[in-house]
Parts: sequence; structure tokens; C-alpha cells
Amino acid sequence: MMEKTETVNLKELIIETANTIFSRFGFKKTTMNDIANAIHKAKSSIYYYFNSKEEIFKSIIEKESLQMKHELNEAIEKETTPERKLRTYVITRIKALNRLVNYYNALKDEYLERHEFIRKIREEHLKDEINIIKKILTEGMRTGQFEIKNLDIAAMSIFLALKGLEYPMIIEDKYNEIEKSIDSLLDILFNGINKR
Repeated sequence: MMEKTETVNLKELIIETANTIFSRFGFKKTTMNDIANAIHKAKSSIYYYFNSKEEIFKSIIEKESLQMKHELNEAIEKETTPERKLRTYVITRIKALNRLVNYYNALKDEYLERHEFIRKIREEHLKDEINIIKKILTEGMRTGQFEIKNLDIAAMSIFLALKGLEYPMIIEDKYNEIEKSIDSLLDILFNGINKR
């Protein structure tokens, strides 16, 4: 019989190893055999902890989702003005999605849509992102820095603009251009495009 420490360590090893394999080959192509071979254990060892690769993937996504929330909140809390908070939020968000490959794939991969847990994670992600943006915008309105007619529309518009930045930053690997693109986006957001 396995000791508790060994059990926890093996479960974590399975998750960490699967995370790497899913990142490299994607959810669809990864098999339980791939994970078992990578940790040099029989497939039955994995089934002791997880019923399926979906269950392993769910554990990874939930962990990465919490990690992203924590990083965003921690980064925003360090800033003192709503404008700085919004800029930091945007940069931290892109950096986190670039690093948390499986979480990002869960948000965008059409193949994964058929899984109920993915749909729930996507809904939760959208709600969390909109709430963070609304909180920053509300603070900016309260301090007189922002003038916003419709908070819900403004928050959704910013979220959709960020979604547009994801592809070139993450997929096309134009990560080194992130700050310039973000500064341009925020300049338009804060100052508009009308000639003054």
C-alpha cells in the first residue's frame, strides 16, 4: 500500500507531466499511455487517481485558472491609479495566457467545447475578466479619471479588444511587441481618436 506522501507526490507528478504533454501535443492527441510512459508507470497507476484524461485536464485547467486569477489580482493591487491598474491588468493577462498554454487552449479550442467543464470554465473566465475590468473602470469613474456612459458596454469592449490582441501575441509569437500594442490600445481608449 502506498503511503500518503507518495500518493500525493505521484498525483502531482501525473498532473505536472500531463500538463507538459497537453501543452506540447494538445488535448486531442494526448493519450493516457503517453502520460503513463512519461512518468514510467503502468496506466493503472494513473487510473488510481483519475478516471480519464478529461479528468486530468480538468485538474490542470482549474489549477491554471486559479493561478491566473491570483496573478491578475496581485498585479492590479500593486498599482495606485485606475489607468496603471488597467495597463498592468492587460500586460499581466497576456503574459499569463502565454505561459498557461493549456488554460489558453481551453478558452479557444473549438474541439474542447463539447466538454461541460470547459463550457463552465469559459463562462467563469468571461465573468471574472469582465468583473475585473468593471472594478477598475468603476474606480476610475469614482476618482474622476474616467468618464463612462455605459459601464457594461465599456467593460465588454475592452475585453473584446484584448481578445483581438491574443492571437498575434500568443499564436504568431509577436510577444516582444506586446507593450507597444498595449500602449497604443490604451492610448486610444484613454484619449480617443478625435482630433483635439
